[in-house]
Amino acid sequence: MSNIGLIIEERARDIGDFLVGRLIPFRKKRMIGPFIFIDHMGPAALGPEQYMDVDQHPHIGLATLTFMLEGEIIHEDSLGTQQLIKPGSVNWMVAGKGVSHTERTPENLRKGTVFTAHGYQIWVALPKELEDCEPEFHHFDANELPSWTDGATTFTLVAGKGYGKESPVPVHSELFMVEIKNKASYNLNTKDHLKGEIGICIVAGGIEACGENVGKGNIVVAKVEDTCKTVLQPNSHIILFGGIPFPEERHIYWNFVSSSKEKIEKAKAEWAAKTFPLMKNDNSYIALPK
Repeated sequence: MSNIGLIIEERARDIGDFLVGRLIPFRKKRMIGPFIFIDHMGPAALGPEQYMDVDQHPHIGLATLTFMLEGEIIHEDSLGTQQLIKPGSVNWMVAGKGVSHTERTPENLRKGTVFTAHGYQIWVALPKELEDCEPEFHHFDANELPSWTDGATTFTLVAGKGYGKESPVPVHSELFMVEIKNKASYNLNTKDHLKGEIGICIVAGGIEACGENVGKGNIVVAKVEDTCKTVLQPNSHIILFGGIPFPEERHIYWNFVSSSKEKIEKAKAEWAAKTFPLMKNDNSYIALPK
């Protein structure tokens, strides 16, 4: 397959009452740059019998990035944050040394109507020296993100740096997340505009890369400098993820990410003992997996 390193297909995963497509971690590719976890939510029809209700759960050593394409989610956390996220906007929660949160369908959508929920739940590992930082939360509306066009193709820089632009999302390492939508066939050039490893995630439509046709529900993984000619088929929707990999390995257990297995064991014990930072206004609790 020439310079395509790997094609990763979504695998179905159940997160309670909601089925998602897991992209990474994958057995042959644990991370893409600093991105360590990417779940594709939906598109799924929700309501009136089923809603998204992810109860209180913990994180350490990472930042979560929530990006909705359709539908809305209300985020609440142990910092006291309550933030509604709408399509095109970004929720960025830095877990650092420890934070708990919930993600639910907001009350305004629990009126008996059917709506579509579609988006991405993403974890970005933090640099080793920042794994124990103080937790933070940031929100950016869609109109705050850099956006531009090239003919009939639209680009949005969701996070990081790329194409000579920088997103306002306060990331902690060299990374990029770019959303691209095209109407006509488009020759995509990433070599001169992005750095590090790259994952080309196909939301809709398809691409042709190195003589391979790849359709929706897949990520094509390569290094930016090795990426061969990539052509977006008409009416496609893709998201580019990636960046410079960390020098150290990252361990992952459930919702915990760290360069240190000892820190993960400590977080596991604190969550089980309920001494981990917990939310004040939510008594839900997802137990540590057996």
